[in-house]
Amino acid sequence: MENLDTAVLRALRDWRAAGQQALLVTVVRTWGSSPRPVGSIMALNENGSVAGSVSGGCIEDDLIARYARRGAVDALPHSGKPQFAKYGITADEAHRFGLPCGGTLELLFEFDPDTASLTELVRALDAGRLMRRTVHLADGRVTLSPADAPTELNVDDAQLTNTFGPEYRMLIIGAGQMSEYLATMAQFCGFAVTVCDPREEYRGGWSVPGVHLATDMPDDVVTAFKPDKRSCVIALTHDPKLDDLALLEALGSEAFYIGALGSRRNNDARRRRMIEHFEQTEASLKALRGPVGIFIGSKTPPEIAVSVMAEVLAVKNGVTLPRDLEVAHVKDQQAAQPGRTASSCAMG
Repeated sequence: MENLDTAVLRALRDWRAAGQQALLVTVVRTWGSSPRPVGSIMALNENGSVAGSVSGGCIEDDLIARYARRGAVDALPHSGKPQFAKYGITADEAHRFGLPCGGTLELLFEFDPDTASLTELVRALDAGRLMRRTVHLADGRVTLSPADAPTELNVDDAQLTNTFGPEYRMLIIGAGQMSEYLATMAQFCGFAVTVCDPREEYRGGWSVPGVHLATDMPDDVVTAFKPDKRSCVIALTHDPKLDDLALLEALGSEAFYIGALGSRRNNDARRRRMIEHFEQTEASLKALRGPVGIFIGSKTPPEIAVSVMAEVLAVKNGVTLPRDLEVAHVKDQQAAQPGRTASSCAMG
C-alpha cells in the first residue's frame, strides 16, 4: 500500500498519459472543522473516476457532477488556468455538503496537469526523494525542485507550493502475531512496512500481503533500511539478541520513533544492558521508547497493536501525549495503590 498522495498523482499521471482530461484538486485553506487538512489532494477524470479525497465523500460527489457530467448546472471547465473555489461558506452550504460544525475549505482546481511533470514527480517519489511542486497561478505552469524537508503548503497571489514526500516507513523486528496486526494497521495508515525475522519458525506463518519480509539479522536489516525522518523502528520479539542490536543501530539514525515491546522491568533491564555493555548513556537512550504504546487497557495482541500504532501516529503528527497515557506511568500508579498489583506485561 503506497502513500496516498503518490497514489493520487500516479492515477492522475496514468489518466493524462492515456489522453484523458483530468482535474487535480488541492485543499489550500480551511476554517472550522474541515474534514481534510491543508495540502490534501484528489484527482478525477472526465469519466468520473476519483483518486484521493478532500472531504470524505460529500464534496467529491459535487465535483464529479460538475466536472464529469456534461451539461451539469455550474459545470467546471476542462481547461484553462487554475481556479479557486470555496465550499461550506454558509450554514446551509455546510449542511448540504456534509461539512461538520460549519467547516469551510478552499480548493484549487488544476485543469489537465502536464503529463511530463507528473511523470517526473512520480518517478522522484518512487525513488524516495522529497519534492517541491510549484503551480504558477497565471497559467498553470508547474515547476519541480528537490526539497530538504517537508514544509506546509504555501499559497499567495502568484503561486501555490506543496511538498510531496516518499511514504512513511515502518520496520518491525519480529514476525509474530502482534506484528501482523501492527503491520496491517500501519499499511492502512499509509506506511510501507518491512518485517525482519531471521527465525524460520516465525517467518513461515507470515500472512500479511504487501509487507517486505527480511530474513537477515535485525541490526544488518536496520543498516540496509537506512531509517530517516519518515521512518520508525519497533522491536517486538522479546529476544534481546534480536531486539537490542537492532535498536542500537536505529538509535544512530534519524528515525522519528524507536521503541520496544516489553514490561517495565524488561525495558529497564534493556537500558541497563545498553549502558553497561554498549557504551550508551541516559542521554543517548532518550529517543528509545518502552514500553511502547499508549495506555488504553489493552490485553490482546490486536488491542496492543492499536495502542502502539496510536503512539506512532501521535509522534509522527507532532502531538505531545499527556503523561497519563504513558504505559509505564499508569502501571506505576496502579502498583502504588493499596491492594492492587499492576500487571508486568507491556499492554497499552
